[in-house]
Parts: sequence; structure tokens; C-alpha cells
Amino acid sequence: MSVSEKQSEETGSLRFSPVNAMLGIAGLACLVAGYWLLSNGSITAAPILLVLAYVVFLPLAIIR
Repeated sequence: MSVSEKQSEETGSLRFSPVNAMLGIAGLACLVAGYWLLSNGSITAAPILLVLAYVVFLPLAIIR
């Protein structure tokens, strides 16, 4: 095990990968679309997109 691997394990740093970026972008896109639909009066699609963004995409972007 190299010194940098030991240091990253000891500090508990999070790794940011392209998967995290894509999940974060998908979460932000769902938020924007959800709030846009909400402002236009959609009472079905907007909450679905907002829940999907806040409960699925954004937490996965942080955890993964």
C-alpha cells in the first residue's frame, strides 16, 4: 500500500468520479425541470421529478 493510499484511508476523503458528476447533473436537471413544471401548474409530473431528484439522484451523487 502506498503512502497516498494510506493517507486517503486515514483521512476518510471522498473520491469524486465521473459517475458522481453524472448523477449530480441528473439531479440538478430533475430539480430544474421539476420546479419549471411546478411553476407552470403541473401537479403530477413536478412532484415526481422533485422527489426523484431529492431522494434518489442527489444522495447517490454524494454517496457513490
